[in-house]
Amino acid sequence: VVAFNCSPRKEGNTSHMIQDVLKVLNSHGIETEMIQVGGTDIRGCKACGTCGKTKDLKCVMDNDILNSCVLKMAEADGIIIGAPTYFADVNAEAKALIDRGGYVLRANGIPNRRKVGAAVVPARRAGSIHAFDTINHFFTVNEMIVVGSSYWNVSVARAEGDYEKDEEGVKTVRVLGENMAWLLKKLEE
Repeated sequence: VVAFNCSPRKEGNTSHMIQDVLKVLNSHGIETEMIQVGGTDIRGCKACGTCGKTKDLKCVMDNDILNSCVLKMAEADGIIIGAPTYFADVNAEAKALIDRGGYVLRANGIPNRRKVGAAVVPARRAGSIHAFDTINHFFTVNEMIVVGSSYWNVSVARAEGDYEKDEEGVKTVRVLGENMAWLLKKLEE
């Protein structure tokens, strides 16, 4: 499972949420990796359409992290995208990953089809459901299987360390990890 931390805060609440899911997956013997996307110079799609012509699983803009992320998505059995809530949606880095990654993947036969996807989203107070939906739309348009939990995979967390204080959010994320591990094992059978 490859996870993408789209928060510019490398050790912030988004990262801690992702790490909790990864710990559960690791406890089930599932190999994981987290990639730091937030805070990089990843840019949005320029709608050139080159990825649909070259079909080489690459975006023509090859001077940022996107192409390595797409390759990881194509190779992984599961994908986690974590993004903070900015003005009731994902931040710019998450949107660039979703938009450009989505175009490249779809132009190349959707190699992440029927793989497992999960979103995790912290928010100061509100807006997280819209951000959560944005990430899940990426999964569903790529024909992925979205993993659920005991509640939406969101947390009330603004300042560093707030996620750990959100008991329901922590429980939800850990149940997400258990459900993701179960599904990955079932798909492997």
